[in-house]
Amino acid sequence: MPYVHDTLARLKHSSPAQAEFYQAAEEVLECLRPLIERFPHYHDHSIIERIVEPERQILFRISWVDDAGRIHVNKGYRVQFNSSLGPYKGGLRFHPSVTSGTIKFLGFEQIFKNALTGLPIGGGKGGSDFDPKGKSDNEIMRFCQAFMTELHRHIGPTCDVPAGDIGVGSREIGYLFGQYKRLTGRYEGVLTGKGLNWGGSFGRKEATGYGAVYFAQNMLAARGDGLKGKTCLVSGAGNVAIYAIEKLYELDALPVTCSDSRGTVYDPKGIDLDLLKQLKEVRRTSLEDYLHDHPDAQYISVRDYPQDGHAVWRIAADVAFPCATQNELTEADARSLLSQGVYCISEGANMPSTKQAVDLFLEEKIAYGPGKAANAGGVATSQLEMAQNSGMEQWPIEKVDEKLQQIMANIHQQCATTAEEFGDPTNLVLGANIAGFKKVADAMIEQGVM
Repeated sequence: MPYVHDTLARLKHSSPAQAEFYQAAEEVLECLRPLIERFPHYHDHSIIERIVEPERQILFRISWVDDAGRIHVNKGYRVQFNSSLGPYKGGLRFHPSVTSGTIKFLGFEQIFKNALTGLPIGGGKGGSDFDPKGKSDNEIMRFCQAFMTELHRHIGPTCDVPAGDIGVGSREIGYLFGQYKRLTGRYEGVLTGKGLNWGGSFGRKEATGYGAVYFAQNMLAARGDGLKGKTCLVSGAGNVAIYAIEKLYELDALPVTCSDSRGTVYDPKGIDLDLLKQLKEVRRTSLEDYLHDHPDAQYISVRDYPQDGHAVWRIAADVAFPCATQNELTEADARSLLSQGVYCISEGANMPSTKQAVDLFLEEKIAYGPGKAANAGGVATSQLEMAQNSGMEQWPIEKVDEKLQQIMANIHQQCATTAEEFGDPTNLVLGANIAGFKKVADAMIEQGVM
């Protein structure tokens, strides 16, 4: 269909040098071919042209002062992509790799991810090229305050509700919320991922990692299998990876890897979860220190990674959870995973597999859960936090986790049912994209041209 080529050509002209955004858009558009053929009214209403353009893009300067009195300048972003289903919802990412293209790809993915949850939330994303690593708490506080001084003009509990992402954890959310309250005088649910003492939800920190594991559980159950006794590869060492590992242990699986920007730990006896939490949540140090307590484990420095991919995907296992960042899993990694026996992949990160890797997974018809479906547990629990804030209550962890499990089961069911309806029962990429798009597109049509 020419609409794919024409839409991508327009995006490349109007939004140059945004390769990750083009990648995300192309994946969705290619999957929509059977839907558009069956229901041409989506084309007649110009939904494709409208849905790939953000409703609003905000770019701003952030000036802040370090502990030595030097002034630094960073870029800040918030892309409010689509509000057809509810307030914009999506995280803030603080990382030196952040560009306008990164934020647009993440925001575009967020539209469909949020739609799949079945909850009333639209899609957005934001962040900055600020790097929290190596900064003192006071420097991070001053940066967050400067960031929120501009962002507060554009967000609100029924308008746009940011959350955390890479580089934005509970510490950063606290500083951002404090500045919002100072500037507005309002104590409201404008951010999610808040502390449990001041409006946060039990289970929010764990939700993305837990959700990715629940999604894998559903994929395997559909094939008459389960996670018990399975050897699992996990990339990353942030919230998503840590709590995926925690849930895997609870389900009697064996997670044997984790990774950060400096290297990968492979511990065939199983990752020491308490030590991992200590290193990353308390001491905020490198995984190299893991060997001090476990000298028998293997540490692979990034200097020793294969040239065509990541060390974590070159280890024999049954199930893989890419939980670090976009495009971390290459075509060569995919070939290695398949040859090493991996037959189930559940993505905890956003678009962690390259297009070539995804094509291989689909060709082999393994159980493959794309990020927009498999990692939707985080944003789903963020919406549950919004609901608790609106009612001025806090639910017990058991209630939140029960809802999370049901949401992930429902997402899997939507993806599987839609994939079967459109002729490719094992292709959950197809199912996720069509199901998410259809829900948003129908709302856009019903709300008129805007």
